[in-house]
Amino acid sequence: MNSHPADLLARAARIRLACFDVDGTLTDGGLVYDADGRESKIFHVQDGLGLRLLEENGIAVALVTARESSAVLARGRDLRLSHVLTAVENKAQCLRRLCAEHGLDAGEAAHMGDDLHDLPALALAGLAVAPANAHPWVAERVHWQTRAAGGAGAARELCDLILEARGLRAAVLARFGAA
Repeated sequence: MNSHPADLLARAARIRLACFDVDGTLTDGGLVYDADGRESKIFHVQDGLGLRLLEENGIAVALVTARESSAVLARGRDLRLSHVLTAVENKAQCLRRLCAEHGLDAGEAAHMGDDLHDLPALALAGLAVAPANAHPWVAERVHWQTRAAGGAGAARELCDLILEARGLRAAVLARFGAA
């Protein structure tokens, strides 16, 4: 069982759309370029399974990044995610559009981000989350901060919280053969 506060679990139980920043949230924030200027990213495999589990349990997932990134597009395709949005200038506006598209209010959406460009979406979301290594000005403005850092399982913590709060833990464990 978990030790999350009741108010956090109540927020998480309402989530039907989970949005994730990429650099610093799904990655450790490092930017890697080869000699030709092509970008590479390292994603945590447990985060990927968590994102798939959300989708498979009826919670839409969106990767939302301000950067243009073929690596992010490839990761989204690999995970068969509902939404992979790159070159997003206004994440709050993007969150509003996604909520409207799914017939949700912002209270039914989570946003996870690590830096200042995430603040408007975090302020709008019903569940605002930051990884352990988020900028302090962001960390002080969220509902919850994960124990894991970005790129090291932070997204999976949020996925697990949502699944647990929505009463889906036993079903997920059973799918993988756990009693």
